[in-house]
Amino acid sequence: MSSPASAGLFTGFTKLCKGIAVVLVCGHILVQVLPAAVSVLALIPARTIPFAWNLLTAGYIEQTVHGVVVSTLGLLFMGKLLEPVWGSKEFLKFIFIVNFLTSVCVFITAIALYYITREESYLYMPVSGFHGILAGFLVGIKQIIPDQELSLLKIKAKWLPSLMLLLSIVISFLTAESAAYLPTLIFGTYIGWIYLRYMQGKPETKLRGDPSDDFAFSSFFPEFLRPVIDPIASIFHRMLCGRSENSSDGHGHTLGGAPLPGSDPIEASRRRERGARALEERLATEKLATARSVEESKKDDASENV
Repeated sequence: MSSPASAGLFTGFTKLCKGIAVVLVCGHILVQVLPAAVSVLALIPARTIPFAWNLLTAGYIEQTVHGVVVSTLGLLFMGKLLEPVWGSKEFLKFIFIVNFLTSVCVFITAIALYYITREESYLYMPVSGFHGILAGFLVGIKQIIPDQELSLLKIKAKWLPSLMLLLSIVISFLTAESAAYLPTLIFGTYIGWIYLRYMQGKPETKLRGDPSDDFAFSSFFPEFLRPVIDPIASIFHRMLCGRSENSSDGHGHTLGGAPLPGSDPIEASRRRERGARALEERLATEKLATARSVEESKKDDASENV
């Protein structure tokens, strides 16, 4: 019999997240029953042309049991926090964009590594999995509840993406299969940040992105490295987004001296407040479910004693 605490923990999952979880499980079952499906659905750079659809399908194909378990649980638990804040449409849009652009970046990286090293393994290694999107979710959690301390890890939520990448890089030195997951994690994190920083729309305010200093690229790094990271990051921002950060400008992002859409730090603050409220409501709901489970358990025990 499950404890009341665990009963509350495993409730509140959204319908959309449950639906995507079913897709992940079905994708895993498919490649186990028909192993040849991996060559069609996973990202294999040498076959992406003409099989361009694998840029979309690769993110939903988990080849291992532990992969589908981690991806499904990560989707359900992070999704029930992010989807109420973003909305179902925006949540699904985030998954689609991060998945597709991450696959494109991994494809380009594999081609580049092949031309540099002449190792054909980079062209024929099947890359797939939902972990790039999960990395993007961690960036979303960093955005909406940056100062929320995680009771198990004793760290603030804003350090989750950085810690995940650090551990992944360390593990990559201990395994020969790091090329199958590390680029996906790195690009998933970066694309997730690019989207939330510059592109995510806010229909209620007609603004885009999150220009707050707390969500700058340098916020992924320790404080003492930020003076070095900020100038480098601003160069890539101009190249990739046509936007730059001006720390002396109270409006945040500028382009040719004019404020950019979405350069409202007040909206960024409101977004974090909504995230905090959503988390509080979620915790309150789980506590209520736990209390009800305790009451029902006591009633059952009383009836059995009678």
